[in-house]
Amino acid sequence: MEALAVTLEGPERLALRTLELTAQKPSDVLVETAFSGISGGTEKLLWNGQMPEFPGMGYPLVPGYESVGRIVDAGAEAKSRIGDWVFVPGANCYTEARGLFGGTSQRLVVSSTRAFTVSESLGDAGVLHALAATALHAINGGTPPDLIIGHGVLGRLLARLTIALGHAAPTVWETHAGRREGGSGYSVIAPDQDERRDYASIYDASGDEKLLDTLITRLAKGGEITLAGFYSKRLSFDFAPAFMAEARLRIAAEWQPDDLTQTCALIESGKLDLSGLISDRRSAADASEAYPRAFGDPDCLKMVLDWRGCA
Repeated sequence: MEALAVTLEGPERLALRTLELTAQKPSDVLVETAFSGISGGTEKLLWNGQMPEFPGMGYPLVPGYESVGRIVDAGAEAKSRIGDWVFVPGANCYTEARGLFGGTSQRLVVSSTRAFTVSESLGDAGVLHALAATALHAINGGTPPDLIIGHGVLGRLLARLTIALGHAAPTVWETHAGRREGGSGYSVIAPDQDERRDYASIYDASGDEKLLDTLITRLAKGGEITLAGFYSKRLSFDFAPAFMAEARLRIAAEWQPDDLTQTCALIESGKLDLSGLISDRRSAADASEAYPRAFGDPDCLKMVLDWRGCA
């Protein structure tokens, strides 16, 4: 079986290739992808060649871990899943390319346990399950934020989830004027407009490794900084201010299945709203135009590829 897939042949070298898929195992399902999201964090690092070394790294590779679609076939142990609308957080099902993270493809072969049933009514917003679960995982692991750095999709989800979970509305810093729009129930300001220096919990969703010294000076004594973004360069900070603040540093890693389950419940209950987070949509056939815009235009909040109709 074959599928059309986005492949990164090297830094800033993208192709749309037909790849052979690995054979289905009895516990596998075949997903016909409807939509896949482009991550402005990890995928940008793959695109520009700055991704730190990970198992499975190398080119050519199929990126992506934000796909939704329908199960159209399954092995003998998963036949009951046929027809399910699912979210797939990546795949490794190609004989001619690496699957890191492997989700940006017309068809996906994955274990049934890696195909999570979600609401079809969400449409292309279903690709946001990964980022929403990532944001929830960060909050579940520590103290909810009262300051969030960055008003991209992850920053917005952190703010919305904080409120959805019943906590006080956080403040959000954003340096790009165009991205200060869209805050609902919380304030979004430029950093230089904020004089507070008593934040108990700061979440960085910017991925900017140069911010730690600034953020430490904004902490209350004993406050915590959570690194919720992804960083390609070494992080460092001056010790004396951190010492005086008795600062704590926490790293939030990838989401777990329980986070996704809780995320789905919050969405279905109406407590978590995913509207207004997808700014750009392109046919998957136009991926060569979509990727540079997703990574190079700050007005592009979230880019989604539409695989429907791709031959």
